[in-house]
Amino acid sequence: MGAPTTPATTGTPSRPTRGVPPADRALTRPRRRLLAAAAALVALAAVGTGSLLDLRTPAPKPANAPAGEFSAGRAFEDVQVIAARTHVAGSPANDQVRAHIEQRLRGLGLETEVQDTVAPEAGQLSGAAGGATMARVRNVVARLPGTASTGRIFLVAHYDSVQTGPGGNDDAAGTSAILEVARALTTGPRPRNDIVFVLTDAEEACLCGASAFAASHPLAADGGVVLNLEARGSTGPVIMFETSTNNAKLVDVFGRAAPHPVGTSFAVEIYRALPNDTDFTAFLDQKFVGLNSAYIDGGAIYHTPLDTPAAMDRGSLQQHGDNALGVAREFGAVDLTDLRSGHDATYFPVPGGLVRYPGWLTLPLALLAVAAVVALGWLTRRQGRAGTGRLAAGFGLALVPIVAAPVAAQLLWLAITTIRPGYAELLDPYRPVWYRLAVLALAAAILFTWYALTRRRIGPAALAVGGLAWLALLGVLLAVAVPGGAYLTTLPALAGALGGLVALRTRQTGPWPVVAVTAAAAVGVLILLPTVVLLFPALGMGMGGVAALVAVLLGLTALPVVDLLHPQAGGQRGLLALRARRLGVLPAGAAAVAALVLAGVGLAVDRFDAAHPAPTHLMYAMDAGTGQARWLSHESDPQPWTAGYVDGMADVGDDFPGLGDGELRAGPAQTANLPAPKLDVLGDTTTAGGERTLRLRLTPQRVARLATLHVDTSTATVLRAEVAGRSVPVEPREGKWGFGLVFHAPPAEGIEVTLTVRPTAAQVALRAMDASDGLEALPGFRARPPAVGVVGSHSSEMLAVARTYPI
Repeated sequence: MGAPTTPATTGTPSRPTRGVPPADRALTRPRRRLLAAAAALVALAAVGTGSLLDLRTPAPKPANAPAGEFSAGRAFEDVQVIAARTHVAGSPANDQVRAHIEQRLRGLGLETEVQDTVAPEAGQLSGAAGGATMARVRNVVARLPGTASTGRIFLVAHYDSVQTGPGGNDDAAGTSAILEVARALTTGPRPRNDIVFVLTDAEEACLCGASAFAASHPLAADGGVVLNLEARGSTGPVIMFETSTNNAKLVDVFGRAAPHPVGTSFAVEIYRALPNDTDFTAFLDQKFVGLNSAYIDGGAIYHTPLDTPAAMDRGSLQQHGDNALGVAREFGAVDLTDLRSGHDATYFPVPGGLVRYPGWLTLPLALLAVAAVVALGWLTRRQGRAGTGRLAAGFGLALVPIVAAPVAAQLLWLAITTIRPGYAELLDPYRPVWYRLAVLALAAAILFTWYALTRRRIGPAALAVGGLAWLALLGVLLAVAVPGGAYLTTLPALAGALGGLVALRTRQTGPWPVVAVTAAAAVGVLILLPTVVLLFPALGMGMGGVAALVAVLLGLTALPVVDLLHPQAGGQRGLLALRARRLGVLPAGAAAVAALVLAGVGLAVDRFDAAHPAPTHLMYAMDAGTGQARWLSHESDPQPWTAGYVDGMADVGDDFPGLGDGELRAGPAQTANLPAPKLDVLGDTTTAGGERTLRLRLTPQRVARLATLHVDTSTATVLRAEVAGRSVPVEPREGKWGFGLVFHAPPAEGIEVTLTVRPTAAQVALRAMDASDGLEALPGFRARPPAVGVVGSHSSEMLAVARTYPI
């Protein structure tokens, strides 16, 4: 070590430093820094490796696995049947899938039925862009009676697919897993509680199948526990990402019964704030309790033609089934009469299980972390490691990497998408690992650069306390606003403060200070490293800045260990000082180079090709009354293939209200010989008060995925409406079309609609539209080249035909 000198004057301390030299302004000062650094890094690497290995999916079990176990090999046989081709709700292919599911469940000796009904969209009747949304659904329902039931467990997945892909993962994975779970449950002793298997229809269209079951099926009348199985990708761990409220008892069952429990209360909080929905939403609307699980990595194939059985990671399927079977057995054995605990749990995965504690501890723990950091700051000042000025400077400067890292990550992705604009249409790149590593390297470069530039003047101890102070402060803010996420910063801050206190109180020449700060950093690694890994697929590279933020928070918890990579924080002059500064920037330089190299490798490796095509979006819309047709696209920066069809922007809301409002890319198209949906008047009466009741039948004249009907507000105001005998709340919409109806999977015989209106013109103008899928037979369509694909959108490849009927 260099000879001690007089402490720097930056940040005047409020008490004497008692002669502590600048070299000693750290929480630890081991004599053998390189040896201590190596030991600490090996320990943290081991902890990090263990936490990441725990997120791996289990090995898939073969088809000859014991009968009482879940076998991905057996379940995959069903995946191949279910996802043999696209099977959108209402299609003949979907009828074949439903028949297969019925056969499998009846073959197990289960009481099986098909719920065939018309149902509204889950949660609300006006959620779609085109207006009130309904569908004809056919749910497959089977029951395994319990021996002394205290309630019912519902295993739920949807068997329909989107129109753009066969749904090998979404949701053939969930459906096949439930069939295999049902088989395993019927091979052993019957459970205490009833178990109901619900394979829903029209989830992709409107969640209408789940809505129909939860709201009107007799088995759902008394509520129960729902386990919903989903997928939004092709690989990765199965994450329990959503729960009902007051979930502590539910989470406890999940934590002890799921063989591979992965889930965080932070994910639950975030998902509750998002507009995304699954079938689980329909059950929550009817006051059920339960858990929602999915695997989400590999999102580039989501809702695309690439979502085939071959794309599925069977380890993810195995984890889905293992967890569903274990949790179903546990719920099947316990008393289900009271599963609401009165509070949410805080929970997160660690190697070997799921840490969980009552949510009411969140704020006390956050305040305790603040107190511990304050105590560390006080002891740091008392021992002369940093004065008041340096502690304040450390706190203020710690905000720099917290802000800079996520901003830099977003700018990096902006640059990458500028080079490869097709990424903007994907949830994630096809091969995202290189880009994810680049974001982490960039975050590390910013943290190391900041630390190298500030540590000599501010001091390692002051910076460490400042970083922990921000974590503790964020913990309090999260405890108030997002309680389920407070553990992310509260526990690392608390551990870091306690580790720092131990380091300052133990002999500075022994190993215990290094052990203490390493153990504290290990807590941060256990909690924050899995969070970083799970955030990337959950949010996609478009929000990689969030993962960068969490990575920086992890770095702040480990600053005393990071400090061991640097020379002493002072005590050198002349060439020794210059050498120390150069050594200090080596980690930052290495991380910066790594970020650039990793981003470059990502661009080189993840190119669009026939197996990984560039996503494109195209629709065709024709007005059968005027004969005018247009190509339409949602692409903000059209791919070259799409640009051959669209050349400007157009608002199609007035002509095609079923497509929703807003501007789209548009271009002229040739008129196709396609019939518009037929609108027949079955009855027309007018009361003395001037109310006119129209009984109509809307019938597509071709095989259609959906049909829509809208009323022109300049000709009438809709007072009441019924669809297929069901009352539809009338919620006026802005614009020309004040009332709208969207009906998915319309039957061949058509849909009966009754409208009671107050006319404002001699004739009521109604706009009817239907939509099918597939553009190949249209005049002027040019087939996509091999490296051009279809984006995962509910309107991709849509062929819409509309006509106005004056009545």
